[in-house]
Amino acid sequence: MPSLSEKLKSLGVTLGSSALPATGTKPDKPSQVASNLEELLSGRWITTTHGDAYLIETDFPADYPYGASRLSLPGSLDNLAIWAGEPGLISTSPQSIAFVDTETTGLSGGTGTMAFLIGIGKYEADHFHLAQFFLPDPANEPAELIAVEELLAATSAVVTFNGKSFDLPLLRTRYLLHGWQPPFNGYAHVDLLHLARRLWRDRLPSRTLGNLEVQILGASRSEQDIPGWIIPQMYLEYLHTGDPAPLKRVIYHNAMDILSLAALFNHLSSLMSAPLDADLPHGVDIFALARLFEDMGLIETATRLFIRGLEHPDIISEYVPRSVYLDAIQRLAGIHKKQEQLNEAIRLWELAAHHEHLDAYVELAKYYEHQKEDYIPALEWTQAAIDLLNSPGFPAYERRAHLPELEHRYQRLKRKQTDTSQLDDETRNPS
Repeated sequence: MPSLSEKLKSLGVTLGSSALPATGTKPDKPSQVASNLEELLSGRWITTTHGDAYLIETDFPADYPYGASRLSLPGSLDNLAIWAGEPGLISTSPQSIAFVDTETTGLSGGTGTMAFLIGIGKYEADHFHLAQFFLPDPANEPAELIAVEELLAATSAVVTFNGKSFDLPLLRTRYLLHGWQPPFNGYAHVDLLHLARRLWRDRLPSRTLGNLEVQILGASRSEQDIPGWIIPQMYLEYLHTGDPAPLKRVIYHNAMDILSLAALFNHLSSLMSAPLDADLPHGVDIFALARLFEDMGLIETATRLFIRGLEHPDIISEYVPRSVYLDAIQRLAGIHKKQEQLNEAIRLWELAAHHEHLDAYVELAKYYEHQKEDYIPALEWTQAAIDLLNSPGFPAYERRAHLPELEHRYQRLKRKQTDTSQLDDETRNPS
């Protein structure tokens, strides 16, 4: 099977810098470069109702391997739809999904920013189709936008990475400036950046798409890739020189973003459709997934994931941050409490209390006060919570938030204990 680099040769991408023009060289005539655009960028002109647009296309097998994942979509989208709040995604066919990423003339957005390269990946019957609409001249923007709209005609869902904050608002602005309604209004939208942050923020300092490629998908890009921050300047230089050859690297970057997006979507849909069967070597990732399912209301799955995480070898080797570990204990105890499984909840609160966890102290105090009406241990756990709040180095904002209530609880418990003691005395010594 051809490698990804070989597959991307149709984009005009070659390894090394031999194919790039010498620094400072310019085409003899702008028209000469324009006439060679198809040869330089390996694309073709297409005719739209608003002029000609430039399109670069590449097809990949549906099961094309990308790192440890593939471009195909074997997993159910039901749980992903619940997380995204997009119920329409459940009935969406793979062929109705579009993966969208843009390269723009600026990184801050705004009405003056244009998308000079719009990449769209779509599942076809037996392959994954990558279409990249390039803007040879700003005057071609109407044709570019119409061509994109035509490609999205059979789409009902879009997948992006930071698209809710950047790509789609930018494209929406461009359509509206031309007096047109954006073609993706009403589409289900899954922004994988937000899901990536939920799942890997405790383990990965960076959740950029490029870092997720390496850390999660096990993929890497060739030396043809370039950092995103330099891309707007490269397009501006192209408009000045008329030489599109250096933009082959931008086209490669955009293509890789789309392929990564599809592979990551496949990985996440598989993970969320069968979380209990997933191979999760990191305990911290198990807890992140458990929190996600708890927040989605899928409590049975969340419970099993929390238990699996607490039994993970990373707990013994202390690879899981203390805060994550204690949060998992507290969340699982809370689930048991709601399900009236108090013995399990108490066991977990006592485990957390062993690690000086404030909420565990409070929960144990509540249990002994309200469930057992045993005020001596309730007082002891309340005092332990007060002592913890007053200990050196404890955050002042938490002390201000919790100390008044705990001191009030302590005084109430003292009165209850006194009343109980007096009642016991009267029972033992009736007049």
